[in-house]
Amino acid sequence: MIIKERKPPLSIQKLQVMLRRLPKNHPKIQQLQEEYSRATIGYRGEQALDYHLTFIEEFEHLILHNIRLLNSQKYYFQLDTLILTPYFILNLETKNISGTLFFDQDFHQLIRTLDEKEEAFPDPILQIQRQESQLKSWLAKYKVPQIPITSKVVISNPLSIIKTQSHYAKVVKEKVIHLALIWNEIEKLHSKYSVEIIPMKDLKKIARQLVKCHIPYNPNYFNKYQIKQSDILTGVHCPNCNHLPMVRMKGIWFCGNCKTNSLDAHINSIYDYSLLYGPMITNKQLRQFLNLRSISISNKLLNSLNCKKIGERKGRYYQLPELEG
Repeated sequence: MIIKERKPPLSIQKLQVMLRRLPKNHPKIQQLQEEYSRATIGYRGEQALDYHLTFIEEFEHLILHNIRLLNSQKYYFQLDTLILTPYFILNLETKNISGTLFFDQDFHQLIRTLDEKEEAFPDPILQIQRQESQLKSWLAKYKVPQIPITSKVVISNPLSIIKTQSHYAKVVKEKVIHLALIWNEIEKLHSKYSVEIIPMKDLKKIARQLVKCHIPYNPNYFNKYQIKQSDILTGVHCPNCNHLPMVRMKGIWFCGNCKTNSLDAHINSIYDYSLLYGPMITNKQLRQFLNLRSISISNKLLNSLNCKKIGERKGRYYQLPELEG
């Protein structure tokens, strides 16, 4: 049973908006595109895992994707996929890295060789060890009974070759697996841990608490890349050809590029605003962002979203729907 579904993280959603709403010749476009490419490659690797998890339905389990929690030192730690069972907990950290992967356990780094070029990455084995320790502390804080926790690095690219030093082969083999072996690993764990520690009823309460404590990573790319808010292109994108901006005519949005008409093209643009600037918006700010002149039309669009109203008259703010990530 999936308790928290996998959805594109806010970081990817925000990068998409920035790339869509900055001029094509903006000096930061290439850096944003590179970060977006890295993020989407990682996310596709996580999505590949989801297919293989459909084969474990015969076991009692709860699945939570992309959980980000605050630890006792007031730092955040993130878990790609967490599988809760009454017998054990399995933490999966997915890596979508192609090429030959050498797990250097002397210097705790992952060295990827691709097209005769070497590139170093942080050690994912060290990463899952830290995650496991932090998760144990978090569970203890909420009085969860001690339950076996196992962590695995999952290599989602089936063509990647895994290597390490001969004296660390046992460690790497224990901690690193290819995606296709997920079902086998879970079957082994069920054979190893057969005593129920936490009844399913209580396990669901723990899962709900994890979701309640989840705080999505919400980076500020304006600050990170020193981008001015005035650089952002305003207006409503055409849902058909992505042209910007559409024009509001007689209650509909009209695209001068492909002649598409739309009643609700503004909804995605309002979501863009929320990703860029946050969930609070005024009537004036909406007019400026959607290129509207009419206060009444702007007010009508906000009311159609059933936004919560805060304040009165000119000082009124509207709270946009909550973002998910």
